[in-house]
Amino acid sequence: MLEKIKQLKEELENISVSAKQEVEDLRIKYISKKGLLNQLFADFKNVEADQKKAVGQAINELKEFAQNKINELKESFENAEHAGGQTDLSMPAEPLRPGTRHPLSIVRNEIIEIFARLGFTVAEGPEIEDDWHVFSALNFPPEHPARDMQDTFFIQKDPDVLLRTHTSSVQVRVMEKSQPPIRAIFPGRVFRNEAISARAHCIFHQVEGLYVDENVSFADLKQTLLYFSRELFGEKTQIRLRPSYFPFTEPSAEMDVSCSICGGKGCNVCKYTGWLEILGCGMVDPNVLDLCGIDSKKYSGFAFGMGIERITMLKYGIKDIRHFFENDVRFLRQFESTI
Repeated sequence: MLEKIKQLKEELENISVSAKQEVEDLRIKYISKKGLLNQLFADFKNVEADQKKAVGQAINELKEFAQNKINELKESFENAEHAGGQTDLSMPAEPLRPGTRHPLSIVRNEIIEIFARLGFTVAEGPEIEDDWHVFSALNFPPEHPARDMQDTFFIQKDPDVLLRTHTSSVQVRVMEKSQPPIRAIFPGRVFRNEAISARAHCIFHQVEGLYVDENVSFADLKQTLLYFSRELFGEKTQIRLRPSYFPFTEPSAEMDVSCSICGGKGCNVCKYTGWLEILGCGMVDPNVLDLCGIDSKKYSGFAFGMGIERITMLKYGIKDIRHFFENDVRFLRQFESTI
């Protein structure tokens, strides 16, 4: 039996073929159900007990060798066909789906375009910031809860270095380096130490705006936000401003827009109120202007800020903020037509 196995291996080693069909013939001869190797396995039962181990190992090695030899011969013919220009050029190409922008990028760009029509420029700043630009220059008192580790990701203490919690830090940088008139928006990524859920995430994106000049009033703020809302959600959109509090604006307000899904009649998205909160705003506190080197007796201004995720969820009816960060192509492909 061992001698026969040796002879078959020598045959395979010395085999040469000149046509693809010959490779198939070899496969049938050696490793098919009725091939020589299966005959060896059938005869294995007649081998003496003390030789079974050696014979069994030799048969398995021969089977592996035969399979590899036939695969090599088959591959050599396939490579030769491709090299010889045998590819059928009339065959259609494999379909490649075009990529798409992320929904947050789509809405971010739309917001930038709307404010660009009002003369706002775009300014950006670092995501790793210091205490002055994130808190102190914006009128946050030392005991403000936003400074607590539960709300802010601190990188080091004394001096404080942290991941910015809002893009208002860019407002401070712009006011420090420029004198009015200032009209700019500040899109960017921000970080807060919050539990991740369908409505909240530790990473999200904001767009904030700032307008500082002589005789800027709350009426200017209201009209700017009304124009923005109607451009983004539709010309029939209404807004309302509710009194609120922010350390860096006085007076301050929260702004709601009429629900574009139900037309203000009430639905589960707007919790049957007919209104959706989208941003905070207010007149820049004179103390903030003074801290940034701008004369608050001569100049006034307004500021506003909104979450891009919040706007995108309202615009497209998305109910879970976590979808934006999962990179699920089934979710992202829904926005191919919005580019």
